[in-house]
Amino acid sequence: MNNSTQHKSRLAIAVVVVLGALLGWAILQKDKPQASDEHGHAEHAEAQGHADDEHHGGGATKPHADAKEHGDEEHHEEAAQAKPAKGPHGGRIFSAGSFGLEVTIFEDGVPPEFRLYPTLNGKPLPPAQASVKLTLERLGRAPEVIQFKPKGDFLRGDAEVVEPHSFKVAIEATQGGQTHRFGYEQEEARVTMSDAQLQQAGVTLAVAGPARINSQLALLGEVRYNGDRTVQVVPRLAGLVEAVPVSAGDRVRKGQVLAVLSSPALADQRAEGVAAQKRLALARSTFEREQKLWQDKISAEQDYQQARAALQEAEIAEQNIRQKLANLGATATGSGNLTRFELRSPIDGIVTDKRITVGQSLGETEPVFTISDLSSVWVEAPVATKDLGDIRSGLTVQVKASGFDTQAAGTITYVSALVGEQTRSATARVVLPNPKGLWRPGLPVRVEVTSGEAEVPVAVQADAIQSVRDWQVVFGRYGQQLEARPLQLGRSDGRVVEVLSGLNAGERYAAKNSFVIKADLGKAGASHEH
Repeated sequence: MNNSTQHKSRLAIAVVVVLGALLGWAILQKDKPQASDEHGHAEHAEAQGHADDEHHGGGATKPHADAKEHGDEEHHEEAAQAKPAKGPHGGRIFSAGSFGLEVTIFEDGVPPEFRLYPTLNGKPLPPAQASVKLTLERLGRAPEVIQFKPKGDFLRGDAEVVEPHSFKVAIEATQGGQTHRFGYEQEEARVTMSDAQLQQAGVTLAVAGPARINSQLALLGEVRYNGDRTVQVVPRLAGLVEAVPVSAGDRVRKGQVLAVLSSPALADQRAEGVAAQKRLALARSTFEREQKLWQDKISAEQDYQQARAALQEAEIAEQNIRQKLANLGATATGSGNLTRFELRSPIDGIVTDKRITVGQSLGETEPVFTISDLSSVWVEAPVATKDLGDIRSGLTVQVKASGFDTQAAGTITYVSALVGEQTRSATARVVLPNPKGLWRPGLPVRVEVTSGEAEVPVAVQADAIQSVRDWQVVFGRYGQQLEARPLQLGRSDGRVVEVLSGLNAGERYAAKNSFVIKADLGKAGASHEH
């Protein structure tokens, strides 16, 4: 082999060795952990996740179905698909180099709040040695910044984490002169529906805004007899029942015979009345004779004065017995039968109660009939003490029957001055015309009281409100997404409802047929149980 050939062989071997060395160096560099830059920012923060476990500290349950997370706002597809790891407090774990942070939402006995647990080299780090700021981004809302202060072994957020817990989270943590950024996203009570899908489902959209609300209060009441037009009929004489020509439910007229009694006591009074009439006639005859004799100067004036006094006494006695019989509703003679007593109706009305039968022996004060004029009735409803400020005489009400579809307008005529010791409520009364007899005593009713009008800054349609978990919600519309917005509700007139918090004026929401979205929410499993 000549020198030229040997030189070329050595050169080729040297090239192969150099290339092998470069390739090995490149492999080693690829496997090394990436260092922080000169500003202290981790180039890639390892983010290990959790789902819904953060809501309860250590007592975690099911994960959010589509929670996503990333470090330095960079999503890692393989990490998202892996089963999230839990920290010792059941929260999400984020790490960058030797620094670590566990993020939880704690709500055991307190309103939901963020609690963060910092670590260094895998060991708990005193919370005061880390400074953290967290930013929440929700659909249709301005970003919310939450600051943290040390408390015990964790950092506690300074704001309540309102429901739903559906948001993007950006975390900025500073420790030992280095700043680390982490982030994740989770969804809850949210579905995606296009405009075409909403139209196909019959869902219409509305905009929350100002409205005029008729302040209404609903009371549960009962129809009662009109106490001013209801009487209890008692015989006022003891006796034996001989006939009862009416029955319960019969309509009677004033003066109509309800029952016929045989009363020995009445016979005595009638006999006394007959005697009084005869004594009166005799006294009158004597007086007229003595008056004539005195005028003719035949008899003394003293005889005339005695006859006049006797006449006056007889008149008083006869008038007294006649008044007693009149008070009993009996005639003086009883048509020849001194014991016959006719019990008559004192008013026009309906026999609503009958407690008398033929052959029964009655006492003087025993109620035997109830007669009620049902052309008008009372509606009485209890009013709780908290509502007494809104209830007063003169207010217009709508009375609605519970058992069938009918209603009538009325006016509150009376509010009791006292509050019941047991019920802690007063009583409101409405006098209701009842020309057709539909309002029967004992019928349960609903009394809707309109106590005034008010302008409210934010209101939604009443039929848009749905129940999700333990919330009263409407579904806000944000792009192609609809998300449950838990509301604090105020006054309502059955048409619109005042929104005290949870939805802003100008936000769109699902109005008509919003139950379709609630159904889709259940199918998608987008909500969870706490």
